[in-house]
Amino acid sequence: MPQYLLSIYQGDGDPPGPEILDPIMERLAVLNQEMKAAGAWVFSGGLHPPSTATVLRMDNGDVLMTDGPYAEGKEHLGGFTVVRAPDLDAALVWGRRLAEAIGLLPIEVRPLADEADSCDPAAT
Repeated sequence: MPQYLLSIYQGDGDPPGPEILDPIMERLAVLNQEMKAAGAWVFSGGLHPPSTATVLRMDNGDVLMTDGPYAEGKEHLGGFTVVRAPDLDAALVWGRRLAEAIGLLPIEVRPLADEADSCDPAAT
């Protein structure tokens, strides 16, 4: 069954206080349980701030390492969930539920390339 990445984008800066974050985390726990019960949940995780990132890139045969995010921006990837869904419409239902649970943060829904796609040079 196809898998979809539900990306959670959040604004830069400090996270909200517990009065806002705690109810969101409770709603997310309920939604994750519902995804698991439906057989849709694969895994999910939150990320540390972009300042903790290390970027590796090739440059003239050397691998350069730099601290911080790859791209500067006002938003960053804050967390994600991977779900199994028969099609994009079904994945969008889970994405909508995630958006409702979190509130104002945008959710991007994107299909993961399956193994055959990622091994096929024509698929890129």
